[in-house]
Amino acid sequence: MSEKKIISTDRAPAAIGAYSQAVVAGDTVYVSGQIPFTPEGELVSEDVAEQTEQSLENLRAILIEAGAELTDVVKVTVFAADMDNFSRINDIYADYFQEEPPARAFVEVSRLPKDVEVEIEAVAVL
Repeated sequence: MSEKKIISTDRAPAAIGAYSQAVVAGDTVYVSGQIPFTPEGELVSEDVAEQTEQSLENLRAILIEAGAELTDVVKVTVFAADMDNFSRINDIYADYFQEEPPARAFVEVSRLPKDVEVEIEAVAVL
């Protein structure tokens, strides 16, 4: 049985609950859902495009800390507070995953932590 390694970086906001920013198990990195807070813990903006970008930047920072990159991501789940924002979120998302994009689910939810518009989680391979 392989051991798990907890990943934490100050280049992304600290966990706001009983969870880790990411966990490495074997050659897989599981990144917790990232919301659009700066590393200092402040909401980046009310704009869904800026929220998406910040969430993805947080995701990238955690992946780097784990020894991975966005190109190593194999599965993403995007949680959105409003499906009407799909195009705006998708446009920003597409900038981050231009070649060989990962598998993805895009789900509308009734509410997200801190009442943000978007949360993004990912699984990557090392």
